[in-house]
Amino acid sequence: MSIRHLDRLLDAKSVAVIGASDRPGSVGATVWRNLRAGHFAGPIYALNPKHATLDGETVFRRPADLPQVPDLAVLCTPPATVPGLIDELGRFGTRAAIVMTAGLSTAQKQATLDAARPHLLRILGPNCLGLLSPQIGLNASFAHTDALVGNVAFVSQSGALVTAVLDWAKSRHIGFSHMISLGEHADVDFGDLLDYLASDSRTRSILLYIESIEAPRKFMSAARAAARNKPVIVVKAGRAGNGVKAAASHTGALAGSDVVFDAAIRRAGMLRVDTLQDLFMAAETLARFGGNRDEALTLMTNGGGAGVMAADAAALAGIPLRDLSDVVRSKLDAVLPSTWSHGNPIDIIGDAPVARYTETLQTLLADRDSGAVLFMHAPTAIVRSDDIARACVPIVRESPGRVMACWLGDAAVADARRIFEDAGVADYATPEEAVRAFAMLRTYRRNQALLLEAPTASENGLPDIAAARQPIEAALAEGREMLDEVEAKAVLKAYGIPVVETVAAGPSASAVCTAARTLGYPLALKILSPDISHKSDVGGVCLNLSDENDLRDAVGEMLSRVSALRPQAKIAGFTLQRMVKRPHAQELIVGTSIDSVFGPVLLFGQGGTAVEVLADTAIALPPLNRVLARELVSRTRVAKLLAGYRDHPPVRLDAVCDVLISLSQMLADLPELAELDINPLWADHEGVIALDARLRVSREKRAGAANFAITPYPVELVENITWHGEPITLRPIRPEDEAQHRAFVEQLKPQDLRLRFFSVRRELPRSELARLTQIDYAREMAFIAVRHLPGATQETLGVVRAVIDPDNVDAEFAIVVRSDLKGQGLGHMLLRKMIDFLVQRGTQRMVGLVLRENDAMRDLVRTHGFVVDAAASDVDALHYVLTLQVHAETTEFDALAVK
Repeated sequence: MSIRHLDRLLDAKSVAVIGASDRPGSVGATVWRNLRAGHFAGPIYALNPKHATLDGETVFRRPADLPQVPDLAVLCTPPATVPGLIDELGRFGTRAAIVMTAGLSTAQKQATLDAARPHLLRILGPNCLGLLSPQIGLNASFAHTDALVGNVAFVSQSGALVTAVLDWAKSRHIGFSHMISLGEHADVDFGDLLDYLASDSRTRSILLYIESIEAPRKFMSAARAAARNKPVIVVKAGRAGNGVKAAASHTGALAGSDVVFDAAIRRAGMLRVDTLQDLFMAAETLARFGGNRDEALTLMTNGGGAGVMAADAAALAGIPLRDLSDVVRSKLDAVLPSTWSHGNPIDIIGDAPVARYTETLQTLLADRDSGAVLFMHAPTAIVRSDDIARACVPIVRESPGRVMACWLGDAAVADARRIFEDAGVADYATPEEAVRAFAMLRTYRRNQALLLEAPTASENGLPDIAAARQPIEAALAEGREMLDEVEAKAVLKAYGIPVVETVAAGPSASAVCTAARTLGYPLALKILSPDISHKSDVGGVCLNLSDENDLRDAVGEMLSRVSALRPQAKIAGFTLQRMVKRPHAQELIVGTSIDSVFGPVLLFGQGGTAVEVLADTAIALPPLNRVLARELVSRTRVAKLLAGYRDHPPVRLDAVCDVLISLSQMLADLPELAELDINPLWADHEGVIALDARLRVSREKRAGAANFAITPYPVELVENITWHGEPITLRPIRPEDEAQHRAFVEQLKPQDLRLRFFSVRRELPRSELARLTQIDYAREMAFIAVRHLPGATQETLGVVRAVIDPDNVDAEFAIVVRSDLKGQGLGHMLLRKMIDFLVQRGTQRMVGLVLRENDAMRDLVRTHGFVVDAAASDVDALHYVLTLQVHAETTEFDALAVK
C-alpha cells in the first residue's frame, strides 16, 4: 500500500491538461474548461500539438516544453498515446497523473504502469471521471458541475455516480473535501486513498461507493487504520447477486460473497448502508450525533401520530424505548396537561406553548437514564416553530449529543430546522428516518468495538498440527479432495474439538457387526462414500440401532436405498458411532470456506438437516478470539435458544466459542483446507460434541494465515531467551496484555513516563491502553519482554514499539524498560529484535525523537547505529535515524503493483 505522491494528486500546486481542446463536447475541452472555471490558484497548462493557443493561453506540444514541472497531469488522449506520455511525464518530474482515457487494452495498461514505476508516478484511472478537491479549487474532471467546499470525501468506482452525487449534494448544500473517481484503479485504489484521507486534516468523514475489491488485505489494513481516525461509510453494489454455486458442504453453499463483504465491513469498524441517501444521512449523524452512546430512545412529540410512527420504526429496528422513571413521570405531571400520554412516547399535546417544550426537554435531559431524546414537532397555528427552536437550543447545547430532531413539514418549519442545525443538532425529515439513523449509529458503535479486537492464536492450547496433517496429506496423495468421516474427525480432534467416537467398517454386514462389538449399542450407522457428501439426502443415516439384528437389517436396507438413488457412487463401507444422549442439546453448524475476495471465512448458525431452509447463519473473518466468537454467535436467531429456555439450561457458550477459535486456528495452520462443516455440533450446558463433519482439501492452498484478509497474531515472532540466567519471552503484544500493561506503566517512575510520553502522566486512560495493546500487525508492531510467574501469569518488563508508514519507508519507534530494571540489557535486546523485524519486513529507516536530557536512550540508540538528523531536531528533542540494510528478497512493497 502507498500514499507516495498522492499529495501531488489531491493537493496539486500546478496542473497540465494533455489533450486540451476547443472541440465542443470533448473530454479535453470539458476538463480544460472546468479547471479554468474553478478557483485553482496554481498555473494550468494546455498541451496539444494541434493548437498554438487555447482561450488566449499558450498551448505546448509536449511535457518537456512546459515552463515548469506540473505536479499533476490530466490525460485526455487516445489509448495508444498513454504509455509514451506517462514515460515523458515521469522523466520530466511529474509524479501524479489522471488517465481519463477509456479503452486501454491489458497490454497498454501494463505498459502505462511499467512507464510510471521507475518514477513512482501515481496514476488515477484509467477510464475515470477525474477528481475534485474543492478546498483548493481543483476540478480536474469532466463533471457537469463543480462541488461545494466541505469536509466529506467521496471515493467511487462509478464515474456516473460521482456526477449524480454532485448534483444531489449541491441541491442540499453538502460540501466535499475531495470527490474521486477511481475508474479501473490500475494503480491508485481504495487502500491508497483510505490511507491518505485518514490523515487528511480537511476530511472529517470518508464515503465509499464500492463495486469490487481486488487487494483485500491491503484494503482491510487501510480501512481499519482509517476507521480508527474518522467515520468510514460504505455503499456496496451487488447485494442481491445471483447467489453462490452449490459447494461440497453446507458452509460452502452458505458463504455468499455479499455476506462476507458485510463481515469485512463490520470487522474493519466501518458502516455499510444501502442507499446514497443513507450514505449522507449516516455521515451527518456521525458528525452531529456520533458522540452518543445510548442504546435506547425517549420519544418527545406534540402529535400522537408522529410518536406512534417513531415507536413502530424503533420496534422494527430492535431499538428499545426507555421506561420513564417515577421521578421523571412526576416532574412531567407537574408541567404537562393531565391528558399527556404518561409514557414513552411522550405526547405533550398539540396545543403546547413554548414553555411546555422547554420544561419537558429540561426534565428529560436532566435525567441521564432517559438516554437519547428524539425531539419531534409538527407545525401548528398556536405557536411558531422557530420560536420553539430558539427557546430549546440553549437547553440542547447544555447536553451535547443527547438530542436528535425531526421538524415535520417543509416551509413552516424551515427556520426552526435551520436554527437546530446551526446549533449542531442532527435533523431528520421523518420520524422513521431519525430512528433509522439511530440504528445506524448503534451498528457503527458495535463495529467500532470489533475494530479494537486484535485476536491472538487459539485459546484452546496448542493443536497437534502433525496429527491433523496426516489424513490431509494421505487424501491428497491418493488424489482425493474429500476426507472420510473418520479422517475429518481426526483433524477436529487434533485441534481439541470434542468428537463422538467413530469407527469405519467395510461394505458388508459382517464387517459392520464386528466393528460394532468394540463400541457397544445403541449405535448410529452412516454410509461411507467419497461420492456422497450429504448422507441423509440418500437415506445414508440410521440411528438408535439397539442390537446386531437391527444393525444387519439397517446395512442391507441402506445399501439398497443408496444403490437405487446413487447407482454410480463408490461405496467404501460404513461408519459406526455410539449414540450420544444429550436431551437438551441444540443442533448447530460451524464451518469454514474460502471466499473469492476475502479468503478464509467462518460460519456459525442453527444446524441440522434443514440448515439451508432455516437460513439462520452468520459469517466472520478470521482470526477470532472469544469476544469476536461471541459476537458472531450473537448475530443468529439460535443465540436466543443458547441462552436457555423452559427446562433447557443455558449452553456453555465458551465451549462453542472455543470450537470457532479452533477452526480459525485451523484455517491459519492448514493451507490445504478448502471447506469444512461440522453439522450437527451438539451444544448444551455440559459443552459441545461434533457428531458429523465434512472436510474438503485442495492442493491450491487458498487457506493459511498468509491468505487471511486480516493479519493474524504473528506467533512465529515469539522468542524464548535467557536473560541473566532467567528464562523470559520476547513476543508481539496481544490484546489480553492490557491488564499487565497497565501494571507495567504504573510501575514506571514519573521521570521515565515523561521521557517516554514527553509529558507527566499519572495513568493512561483505558482507551489509550486499548490502543497500545490492540494493534494492527500489518502496520504496527510492539514487542514486549515478559517474565513468567507462578500460576501461568506474566509480567511485562519492557516494550519497544514501531509504527510503520503506509509506504513502508519510515518506522517511528519508542522504547521503555521498567524503571527498576534499567541498565540490565533489556533495552538492547528489545531494540535489536525490532531492528531485525523491520529489516525482514523491508522497511527502509527507523526514526525516533529522544529528549536531549535522556542520556541513557541516546547512548542506546547510538550503540545500534542511529545518527542525529539535525534538520529534524529541535531545542528539546533530537531526531535519530537508522538506515536499515533491507534484504531485497524480503521486500514486498511496490507502489505500482499490478492488481
